Amino acid sequence: MNIQICVGSSCHLKGSEQIVSMFQKVIEERNLEDKITLAGSFCIGCCNREGVTVQVDDEIITGVKPETFNSFFETEILSKLY
Repeated sequence: MNIQICVGSSCHLKGSEQIVSMFQKVIEERNLEDKITLAGSFCIGCCNREGVTVQVDDEIITGVKPETFNSFFETEILSKLY
């Protein structure tokens, strides 16, 4: 699975650095390094008023925030891995 996190200006201001750190931590904790490729991306082109834009393979998800990260990870990442 390929995950790209927008680190462009808008998403950077909305906390993309924190989302990247959260991804890194949960991927390591769950030993998913061999299943997930994590990368930064400049503007994906789907800016949202709140949260960060994340692309999971070909799907673009907007509005990812630290307080919604865990449920996002469960529904959008883990459910598609298994």
